This record gives sequence, C-alpha cells and structure tokens, in this order.
Amino acid sequence: MRILGIDPGLRTLGWGVIESNGPRLSHVANGHCCSDGDDLGERLLSLHNQVTEIIEAYAPDQAAIEQTFVNKDGAGTLKLGQARGVALLTLAKAGLPVGEYAPNRVKKTVVGVGHAEKEQVMHMVKLQLPGCAPKGADAADALAIAICHAFYGGTQQRQLREKRA
Repeated sequence: MRILGIDPGLRTLGWGVIESNGPRLSHVANGHCCSDGDDLGERLLSLHNQVTEIIEAYAPDQAAIEQTFVNKDGAGTLKLGQARGVALLTLAKAGLPVGEYAPNRVKKTVVGVGHAEKEQVMHMVKLQLPGCAPKGADAADALAIAICHAFYGGTQQRQLREKRA
C-alpha cells in the first residue's frame, strides 16, 4: 500500500510518500510545497494545485494528515486550519481515505516519546526508512505521519494501542 503523509502549513506544506508491505516500510519520495500568491486565496489554490500534482505523480492508495493543534497565536492557528482544509479537500477530491493523527501520537509512534524534538523525528525517520533523505523538517514530519498511518490506519491487522497510565 502506498501512503501519502501531509504536514499542513500555509507557507510550507510538507509531504512524504512511503510503501507499506506488511511490516516493511520503504521511502518513495518527499518534499515540500511552498504557497505562491499575494493573497490568501491564491496561496491556498497554489497548495491545492501542488498536492494534486503529487497525487497524480505518486498515485497513493491512502493518505494521512496531522491534526491541527491550537497554539497561543489564534490567527496562526486559523491559517494553519485553512491550509489543512485545502489539503483535506484535495485528498477527498482524489477519492483517498484519510487518517488524521495528533502530533503527539505521531511522535510517540516514530520516536517513542510524544514530545520529541524535530531533530529526533528526522533521525528516526531516516532509521525507519533506510536511504531516505528528507528535504527538511516539514518533509520529515510528513513521512512520520505516513509511518504512523502505516501502523494505526494502514491495515486492519496491525492496530497498535496506546497504554494509558
């Protein structure tokens, strides 16, 4: 199964594509989409067009996206939500089933701790996908989201459960 992971952002949207074959994961491609345009509508359309091109180029079977977290900057959270909405719309328009994962769940799955630093995520993505060279932190996060989906949402046989203390 081919999985497209997306780390949403209005300026930079990270993406990564992996193959999941049973317990084996392999890297296909990764990168980032930078929004173009002077106003918000143009920037969102630019992201939509770029994600559409990625879907056409790599033909994923499923997709995964990070859930929006609320931070102190309400305007920033709203813009992030708009970019995430465009990504979700693009994935739905392509007919892809989409898994949504909280940032802490992605980090816990890939690194082992829910509050891992970006450098730790990058390091563990490289270990889990040999030969992978993420094109930045956003692309590494997108690959981590795809890895999380491979374990939690990719197959019915491999449902991992988090233990609560």
